Amino acid sequence: MPIYEYRRPDGSTFEVVQAFSDDPLTEDPETGAPVERVLYAPAVHFKGKGFYNTDYGTRRRRREDDAASKSEDKSETKKDEPAKPTAAAAS
Repeated sequence: MPIYEYRRPDGSTFEVVQAFSDDPLTEDPETGAPVERVLYAPAVHFKGKGFYNTDYGTRRRRREDDAASKSEDKSETKKDEPAKPTAAAAS
């Protein structure tokens, strides 16, 4: 059976072992004060075959991304520069 955490209005918390089918508590069994269930995001980390190498950051991947962004910057500056007149065009 799972353990659920509840918060009292004063900020203190307590834990209760309950079945999945049990309704959540609405008041503290000790004091009778209203309570609310505290929910946390589950910690999930997928590992093993069947996942793409881009699912997790690696140093190698970071280097590849940096190199790609640098090459894009160079190509953009070449496009932005006005064409320089050549000596043949000037005469």
